[in-house]
Amino acid sequence: MSRHRALRAKVRRGIAKWPVLIVVVVVLIGLGWLALSWAGGVLERRSQALAQNCSEGNSVLRVAATPSVAGAVADVARAYSATRPVVYDHCIAIEVTSLDSSAVLEGLTTTWDDAKLGKRPHAWLPDSTLWANRLTALNAKLVGAAPKSVGTSPVLLAAPEAAAPVLKDFRWSDMPDVTDWTKFGQSWGRFSVAMPDPATNTASALAIQAALAGGKGPVTAESLASDAAKAKLSKLAAAVPPEVPPTTRDALGRLGDSATVNAAGFSVTPVSEVDLFKHNTGKDAPSKPLVGVLPAGPAPVADFPYVALGGAQVGEAEQRAAQAFREFMTQPAQQRILAKGGLRVESTQDRPSPSPGVSWSPVTENLVAADAVTTQQISSAWASADRGGQVVTVLTDVSTSMKPRLDKVKAALRGQVDRSVSGSFGLWEFARDLDGTKPYKQLVATAPVTEKREALRRSIDGLKTVEGSQLYSALAACYESAHDGFVAGRVNRVVVITDGKSDGGIDLAALKSQLHGTDLAISFIAIGGEVDKGALTDIAQTTGGSVSVVENDGIEAALGQVLSTKA
Repeated sequence: MSRHRALRAKVRRGIAKWPVLIVVVVVLIGLGWLALSWAGGVLERRSQALAQNCSEGNSVLRVAATPSVAGAVADVARAYSATRPVVYDHCIAIEVTSLDSSAVLEGLTTTWDDAKLGKRPHAWLPDSTLWANRLTALNAKLVGAAPKSVGTSPVLLAAPEAAAPVLKDFRWSDMPDVTDWTKFGQSWGRFSVAMPDPATNTASALAIQAALAGGKGPVTAESLASDAAKAKLSKLAAAVPPEVPPTTRDALGRLGDSATVNAAGFSVTPVSEVDLFKHNTGKDAPSKPLVGVLPAGPAPVADFPYVALGGAQVGEAEQRAAQAFREFMTQPAQQRILAKGGLRVESTQDRPSPSPGVSWSPVTENLVAADAVTTQQISSAWASADRGGQVVTVLTDVSTSMKPRLDKVKAALRGQVDRSVSGSFGLWEFARDLDGTKPYKQLVATAPVTEKREALRRSIDGLKTVEGSQLYSALAACYESAHDGFVAGRVNRVVVITDGKSDGGIDLAALKSQLHGTDLAISFIAIGGEVDKGALTDIAQTTGGSVSVVENDGIEAALGQVLSTKA
């Protein structure tokens, strides 16, 4: 008995281990569930991407399309998404936004407003290469790849139903000379073509090209400077009705609401075929559709370029996806989708039906479009002719850094002076100690260009470089002079051409304190990478102007772009 007690005495009694193990397991399970919940969204997206070999996850390609084709582009985007595209190890989804091209251009080149426009696009489909040219003129780095047309649409004359049949023999070259319906055997009075601002309305810009070409084209810089071209522009501008709607869409609305010919205050307006189709079939379609007339002879054509955008806001994946989607859009199946939306494509003759007012007449010959630089010059020449022209004062940098660029500046200024139909033009230069101790000099006072053309040419030819660059002091003096000479009822602007920073004189704050508001815009053509773009943008936005960032070869196009706008 004593042995058994001794054995029992050696046994230790302790706490059982299995309840502790259960607690530990429960805690670990809870922590694991929390970790999975926290990372669940990421893991799910990653696993889905990996299942499609998209090791970099998902990416959204945003495409801004002009309203007339935005619906068709969205249909193409859905077809593309159905292929489960993978680009640069990203699964690609596409968002298509319907935006006016003028809003896209302004947003891309100033400050993009997400609240107003949605998120900034990676690709853009305007109705014409005119817009790609404008973007290039303002900032070439924003164009990521050469634009490629995905379809075309000829420019027509939109006319009331009663007027359309009598215009069957009308030609674009008739526009400068035809001012009365008696030309067509009618007693409707004055014949006028509403031309909404060609700087923001493609159909107007192309119609002006067709009128100037007088045939197959193209309009060239040399032909544009001729007396014949200036005479045509003068006649066209003189024939503009008193109150022109700001957009082609507004002009169509006015025509569609009019019961009789000329009741809108004008007779017809240029419009792309697809825009007229959309107008006549959309939710706000007129009770009587407008009729599209294809003038005889070479037809101006909107080419609907797809533009892959560049710049710091577009990543490598979006750049590659934009190019991949461009190639997808030009395949036959997708071209048929665009054709159903009203564009003309080479791979099919299918047309939308019904299409009231649009007969899809065959185009036998296309107008050869002007090159990119001449296109800008045409717009600025029109601006110089329309309603008396603009009042422009140019302040150009002649500091030593401008020496390799000065010949390009001279060519751009000479061309502008030679092509100007009317309006006023003045020329200043700036560097250091140009006029005594002043860092600026007025070479030609701002006055009607027809009176000062020879003086302007001589002053431009005589420009030469000088040491130093006191930009702000020179701009303050030039701006004050332009403000004193302000001409009411006209577009007044100061254009500054420079390649560097202000290195003396007053500072930015002092300059801004002397600015008077947005009636007199200051726009900059900034050459090369040494300018203070932030400061120039600040000044431009304060006055309602713009900043164009270019290299040497872009000066002429940029000047044309700046002077073609009405603000």
